[in-house]
Amino acid sequence: MILPEVRDPRMVTIRRGGTLTDADHAQLARWAADCAEHVLPLFESVCPDDDRPRAAIAAARSWAAGEMAMIAARATGGHAMGAARPLSGAPRFAAYAAGQAACVGHVAEHDLGAAAYAIKAARAGRPATDPAAGRAERDWQRAQLPEAIRDLVLQDQARRNAICWSVFDEAE
Repeated sequence: MILPEVRDPRMVTIRRGGTLTDADHAQLARWAADCAEHVLPLFESVCPDDDRPRAAIAAARSWAAGEMAMIAARATGGHAMGAARPLSGAPRFAAYAAGQAACVGHVAEHDLGAAAYAIKAARAGRPATDPAAGRAERDWQRAQLPEAIRDLVLQDQARRNAICWSVFDEAE
C-alpha cells in the first residue's frame, strides 16, 4: 500500500481541490518514469520479449507531455503490473515500478510507488554483493529530482515512508 488514508492537498491537482499544478504533476510523472527506467534492466534481463513495463514508462512520459490521455496511460500501467504478477524479486519490483509510473497521471501519489518499487528492485537485485543498493538507488533518485518538486517529494517521502516499506529512511 503506497497511498495514504488522508491525502495531502499538495499532491492533489488544483482542479480536484488541491494545490498541485499541472506542470508539477507532469514533473512528478517524468521523475517516476526516470526511477522506473533506472531499474528496468532487472525486468528485461528475465523477460526480454515483454515490453509492457517499457511501454508503461513511455506512457508516463507521453501523458506528461500531453500526448496521451490519462486513462490510456493508467491502462498501460495496469498491463505492466500484470507483467509483474507471475515474477518474484527484482524483476517483479521493476515491473511494478513501471506500472506505478504510468499511473501518476491518475493519482500523483503513485510517484512514490514508482520510486519505492525501484528501490525494492535495486535491493533485491544486489542483496549479497551490495547491501547498500537501496540507499544508492534512493540517493540516485533524489539527485534526479527537478528543483520545482524537490521539497514536495522529499516531504512526501518522509510523510509516507512507513507505508512505502520504509525504503526512504535516512538510516538505511
